[in-house]
Amino acid sequence: MKLLYPTSLELDIDSLRGFAVELCPYNVTVPFLVEHLDADIMVTWINTKDNLADAAARLHNLKWVQALAAGPNDVLEAGFDTSRVTITVGAGIHDDTVAEHTVGLLLDGARRFYEARDCQLQGKWPARLGGPYPRKGEFRTLRGARVLVWGFGGIAAKLTPLLKAFGAEVRGVARRPGVRAGVEILADTELPRLLPDTDALVMILPGSESTKDALNAERLALLPSHAWVVNVGRGISVDEDALADALHAGKLGGAALDVFKTEPLPADSRLWTTPNLLISPHAAGGRPDGCTNLIAENLRNFLADRPMKGVFKG
Repeated sequence: MKLLYPTSLELDIDSLRGFAVELCPYNVTVPFLVEHLDADIMVTWINTKDNLADAAARLHNLKWVQALAAGPNDVLEAGFDTSRVTITVGAGIHDDTVAEHTVGLLLDGARRFYEARDCQLQGKWPARLGGPYPRKGEFRTLRGARVLVWGFGGIAAKLTPLLKAFGAEVRGVARRPGVRAGVEILADTELPRLLPDTDALVMILPGSESTKDALNAERLALLPSHAWVVNVGRGISVDEDALADALHAGKLGGAALDVFKTEPLPADSRLWTTPNLLISPHAAGGRPDGCTNLIAENLRNFLADRPMKGVFKG
């Protein structure tokens, strides 16, 4: 049995040598070598679209793809036959890094660090950034801020205690209501009631047809004019033109986006010049912490025909 692993990140290959598989490195930016076409298992990380499409078309013996990204979108778009190829994702290995990045984006919005940087580049001393205690109707601190997390999974569970440590009030929205990580999770049908009472909306929705433009003009209009939007989920979930319109019109306090519908963000995108918009280049994850352990755990279960972690179920 042959496993292909990407050279796009450092793996502790020695910890995988005890398994009864042949370990073969591959380049994620070029077509596959002929000697690799009989591979049974493939690990992916920041593969090009052409490389993934080549794998889907030519690796006919493939039985399992371990994607190290948090979601399966890139792999699914490549056209793998999911009736014979099991897809698993990087379950849990991005939770800490994305949660930390999200806190950074929220603090940037609240404390206006981006304005300080802009002034620094112009050699100017800003008149007021921190200033007096925020007035009602301002998002200037996480203390007492009403943060609504839309898409409450593993990342949200890591994010919640960080926000609470700053004194934020956290609520969640997900398809399945209940209580998770000590937070009341409400159904998305409650959004019309929740959005007007929100200082910061954090979006961690997966990318699918059902989440396309989930944050649209109608829902943006429900947010207070001082509210901030942070998206660290998938770019498809935000109507980017509607968001830009709201920011240009001063109907929204600001936004920080780490993901976009087209990546890299095109040079002619209006988002580059939209006021009070922070652009983070899909950097919230950036490093799959503990990925070797995840691969080893899933490989052990795969070889033993046991359930694997992070299986995409469509």
